[in-house]
Amino acid sequence: MSDFLISPAYAQAAGGAGGGMSGLYQLLPYALVFVIFYFMMIRPQQLKQKKLKESLKNMRRGDRIVTAGGIIGVVRKATPEMDEIDVEIAPNVSVKVLRATISTVLSSVEKPANDTGANAGKA
Repeated sequence: MSDFLISPAYAQAAGGAGGGMSGLYQLLPYALVFVIFYFMMIRPQQLKQKKLKESLKNMRRGDRIVTAGGIIGVVRKATPEMDEIDVEIAPNVSVKVLRATISTVLSSVEKPANDTGANAGKA
């Protein structure tokens, strides 16, 4: 009856001389998955963070921003050393926003695609 609960232990065949290479082949799929994750997820996120950091550093008066909470506003006062930025979210309504909570900077430097000049709309 005691042999019923104990399973027999069988000896396994010893690994051959090529045992080191088989270990490398077992790690290859994991390395491949990491490389794919790096180029598909990690690297684009790093580039996006770098671009956001640069645009936050170059932010100035008149730029449109979007906060992490989804509020869209226009920068009224910002200097590179300030952590707080004055943002106008409606006519005559200004709020202070932390620079770290800004998720997107829509720069006012670029001219709109359909804007051809000051005299374009006059006939």
